Amino acid sequence: MTSFHEFIHMGGFAFYVWTSYAIFALVFAWNVFQPLFHQRRVRERLARRSRGMPR
Repeated sequence: MTSFHEFIHMGGFAFYVWTSYAIFALVFAWNVFQPLFHQRRVRERLARRSRGMPR
C-alpha cells in the first residue's frame, strides 16, 4: 500500500501533477467533442436551409 500512496502523493508534487492530468483530460475531451457538436449544428442548419426555412 505504501507504493500506491507514494504514487498518489507524487513525491510532494501531487497537486501539480494531478492538476496537469485534469487539464489535459479537459482539453482532450474538448478537442474530441467540440467538432462533433459543431458538425451537428451545421447539419441542422443545412437541413433547415434545404427546407427553405430561414435561420
